[in-house]
Amino acid sequence: MEDKALGLLGLMRRARAVEPGTDNACDAVRDGKAKLLILSADINDNARRKAENVSNGRRVLLQSVHYTRLELASAFGLADCSMAAITDIGFANALAKLLNAADPQRYGELAAELEKRNEKAVRRKREKTQRADSKRNGKRRTEV
Repeated sequence: MEDKALGLLGLMRRARAVEPGTDNACDAVRDGKAKLLILSADINDNARRKAENVSNGRRVLLQSVHYTRLELASAFGLADCSMAAITDIGFANALAKLLNAADPQRYGELAAELEKRNEKAVRRKREKTQRADSKRNGKRRTEV
């Protein structure tokens, strides 16, 4: 049976919601686009330190997953991939849910945090569209 989380990573790649590879992932974190930075299980120490340093002080979650570099690379259609930055909060939340279903003890905290961040993003988007609709229809804001 194919792993659903790896299938979701491939879907993210096609949707351009992930930046695979060390340099691309670090650039996405520096630019503030990354929501989740995943590291392979067999990542080398230099790449791990680079990921920790680039994510330090930023609002990106750093998580080591149980997949090897080759498994991640095959999901993305690459030769080698030790880390990837997920740039869409909805996809990051879906991945965390799938990982949590596989190993709740290891990924439970990640899934809870991403669920909270996803709810906040959905709420903000809904409020933004309501404000735009109100402006379009000429309604005034009545509540304070």
